[in-house]
Amino acid sequence: MSGVFADDVAVTRVAPGRYAAVLDHSWDLVPLPQGGMIASFGLRAAASEVSEPSQELRSLTTVFAGQVAAGELDIEVEILRRGRSATQLVTTVRNPGSQAGATTVAVFGSRRRGPTFVDVSPPLVPPPSDCPSYRQEPPPGVEPFEPRPFWTRVEGRQALGHAPWEEYQPTGSEVATWLRFDDPPFLEDGSLDPLGVVTLADRMPGCVGERMGPGGEPWFAPSADLTVHLYEPVRTEWILAHDRARWADDGWASAESTLWDEDGNLIAFATQMMIFTYLTP
Repeated sequence: MSGVFADDVAVTRVAPGRYAAVLDHSWDLVPLPQGGMIASFGLRAAASEVSEPSQELRSLTTVFAGQVAAGELDIEVEILRRGRSATQLVTTVRNPGSQAGATTVAVFGSRRRGPTFVDVSPPLVPPPSDCPSYRQEPPPGVEPFEPRPFWTRVEGRQALGHAPWEEYQPTGSEVATWLRFDDPPFLEDGSLDPLGVVTLADRMPGCVGERMGPGGEPWFAPSADLTVHLYEPVRTEWILAHDRARWADDGWASAESTLWDEDGNLIAFATQMMIFTYLTP
């Protein structure tokens, strides 16, 4: 494994509808690999089964029914319906011998005649070069923390919201973050691999933390599900994720993310339901 997205998200067809892959610890968060990475393996296999270049990945919903750890992966793909302009399918990624894993329902579709509009605007934020990086040392008096492996492969720059060490009175959940792969997975046509967009979409708990404010018990919030709608191809290295949490209760929270490229083009929309897990007994 290289720690490079384009090299690591690779699958091998072992039988009709069956694939194998290996995922290493380079993409771990707390305590398992990042969910968007796991879904990407299933989507890579799904694209192979669709095998129709004119049909692009349009939407997906992944349910994380079982934990998927780094290591060997078994991937199953079932075509639900194959049409001239759209193909629907379901794919599951699991560790060998596991009963459950990450199951994704996806839609691939070709271009068709229809209306063209964008009815939402990007937030007004500084460019990536003017935003502090997650990799910068914290201010004096704040204990440095060891970044999770995922964040050694992906850089984030805070464009809107507060750092974890800031003292502030919460008034909302709105945050915005510039994101880029250290080795962006650009395709031959100059666009970013759509699976890279899916991966960067799955990191919304920060907007919940913004609404909760500083202090409190340490926690993390793994995904119960992830839905992504893909729009325009991405041709810039940086992606701006504009996140908001609409609701939290009963140990669950719901968040959404609108994603833009550096030129202000709307590229994707994502939603996530997450489950709260506290790190102290």
